[in-house]
Amino acid sequence: MAHSHNSERLEALLAGVVAENGLELDAVIEAKQGTMALVRVIVDAPEGQTGVDSDRLAEVSRAVSKAMDVADPIDGEYLLEVSTPGAERELTQPRHWRKQIGRLIRAKMRDGSTLQGRLLEADEEHATLDVDGVSTTISYANVKKARPRVELNSEE
Repeated sequence: MAHSHNSERLEALLAGVVAENGLELDAVIEAKQGTMALVRVIVDAPEGQTGVDSDRLAEVSRAVSKAMDVADPIDGEYLLEVSTPGAERELTQPRHWRKQIGRLIRAKMRDGSTLQGRLLEADEEHATLDVDGVSTTISYANVKKARPRVELNSEE
């Protein structure tokens, strides 16, 4: 979805509120839900921290709602949704990749090929996957779409 000017204003408004609650603002997405505007605020734990528990999500949701009420940045009624990116979120930024080190990743490449492997490392421009025992470095510029894979492990 294209970034609207209003989404950028909302990101500027909410980034500090989210940071004050110890999280990172991942995205602000505006959409329609029926006839009502929907503002989806995606938050995530900072790099080096794992997940967001329900208490923290509730705290940041209340803080975001209060900031939205005070600033009143949306014309008319809207539905506010504050959530985390989810287990199989699309990897669109280097920090998304870095947070997935050690996980299984499936990447559709711009040349039409598909790679699946364990993410070994990621920097600002490249990621290295272990694909069937072979270390394979890919440039983000060559990735059409990539997501981590949910692995169900029954070896317990």
